[in-house]
Amino acid sequence: MPAQFEVYKDKKGEFRFRLKAANGEAILASQGYSTKRSCLNGVASVKKNARNAKCFETKTAKNGKTHFVLKAGNHQVIGSSQMYATAAAASNGIRSVGVCAAKAKVNDVD
Repeated sequence: MPAQFEVYKDKKGEFRFRLKAANGEAILASQGYSTKRSCLNGVASVKKNARNAKCFETKTAKNGKTHFVLKAGNHQVIGSSQMYATAAAASNGIRSVGVCAAKAKVNDVD
């Protein structure tokens, strides 16, 4: 299965997307959007910004695990990762988002 963005409606009725790698693992998840159009704009922003390493910010949680966020040019967070055991694993996740996002198709699972 190639990498893909899954667009769906959550239990609160908000639209969200998640970027899944070719192995089916979710590597980036969005916030909730009130409209599908806004959600799809978020997908487009990920496709645009995932190629720029400066748009990623790595963070360390209180428990020592690492995660990252992807920010748009206006510094708004457009996607967040899962928690990783190490900073090296988070760096691999960032590389994966950068590679997968550009070619990923949008799959509406709503």
